[in-house]
Amino acid sequence: MKIDFGLTATDYARHRAGFPDSFFERLETAGVFSPGQRVVDLGSGTGTLARGFAQRGCRAIGVEPAAPMRAEAERLCAEAGSSVEFRDAHAEETGLPSNSADLVVAGQCWHWFDREAAAAETARLLAKAGRLLVAHFDWIPIPGNVVDVTERLIESHNPDWKLRGGSGIYPLWLVELARWGYRDLETWSFDLSVPYTPEGWRGRARASAGISASLPPDRVEAFDRDLAAAIAERFPGRSVSVHHRVFSLLARPPADRAETAD
Repeated sequence: MKIDFGLTATDYARHRAGFPDSFFERLETAGVFSPGQRVVDLGSGTGTLARGFAQRGCRAIGVEPAAPMRAEAERLCAEAGSSVEFRDAHAEETGLPSNSADLVVAGQCWHWFDREAAAAETARLLAKAGRLLVAHFDWIPIPGNVVDVTERLIESHNPDWKLRGGSGIYPLWLVELARWGYRDLETWSFDLSVPYTPEGWRGRARASAGISASLPPDRVEAFDRDLAAAIAERFPGRSVSVHHRVFSLLARPPADRAETAD
C-alpha cells in the first residue's frame, strides 16, 4: 500500500487531535524536557509535537518530507504563535548537525520509517544525556465502539490496509532499540476519551493511512458516505466519544555514542 500523507494534509490538520496537554505535563514532570532544550521532531507531519514543545519553551525543529504537511504545520504554528523551524528531510537523513538535540521525538510515525536507519540518525543527533521519545496517540477499537465500526469500514474499502485491531502498545520498538544498543528503556501509557462531532470523526477517519493517504478521491468519497450512514445509525447525536491510548517509549542512545558526544 503506497502511503502519501500529503494527500490528506487538510483533513489531517483539521481533524486529527494532537497529543493532549496531559502527555506534555507527564513528560515535563518526569524531567524528560525543560524550557530551552533542543527538540527535533522526526516525521513532524502537521507539527503537533514540535508545536507542543515550542509552546513550552523548547527550541523545536520539525523534520517532514511532505510539502503539504509542512505547509499545514507552518500555518498552525503561525496561528498559535509558536516558533518552529521545519525542514524538508527524512528521519533517516535529516541533514542536521551531530550532537544538536537534547530530545529526538517521533509521534505517530516510527512504524513508517526504516527504523534501524532512523535509530542510527537519532543517535548521531543526540547530545550527551539526550533521549529518544517514540510516542503514539492511537484510537482504540473495542468491539462495537465507533473505532471498531470505522476500522471495519476502512478494511472493506481498502483491503490492503492491515492495521485493524491495534492495542496502542508497541513492544517491538523495545526489542529493536535494545538490539541496536539503546539503553534505559522506559514505557508508560494511559487512556482517555476524545469527543468528536460526527463530521469531525469522518474527517479523522479520512485522514488515516488507509483512506485519503492511499485511495483515489472517488473511493474516499464512497468510504465517507458509508461512514456517515453508520454513524447516523449506530451513534446518533451531536458528538461521539472516541477511546484513545497514549503510549510513550523513552530511551538513551547506545553507550559508545553517548560517551563520545560533545
